[in-house]
Amino acid sequence: MVRIQILTIVTNILFLAYIARLIVKGKLREEYAIVWIICTLFIMVFSFWRKGLDVMAHLLGVYEAPNLVFTGAIFAILIYLLHLSIVASKLQNNIKQLSQEIALMKMKLENKEVHS
Repeated sequence: MVRIQILTIVTNILFLAYIARLIVKGKLREEYAIVWIICTLFIMVFSFWRKGLDVMAHLLGVYEAPNLVFTGAIFAILIYLLHLSIVASKLQNNIKQLSQEIALMKMKLENKEVHS
């Protein structure tokens, strides 16, 4: 194995351990950890299989293998950003609904205090 392969594999293993630690400590939710784990495992596969990127590029009709990496990374980032936008939209709707419910409860409490 080439030195860069060993370095990449060790880094991937350490990164997976760090992700597991964040999950155990409750700092990273499982649904977000899955994305990181899949990306890390994907990189690990190509760390072991040196010609894999060239093979995949050839199968997909990409002339240069690094272009496949950039295209894949951009596509993955766009999907992840879409997912985060959906989550943020849901949270915004939940916050709006909770704020309205708190305002109604506060109004009812004030009405009870006035009539008491």
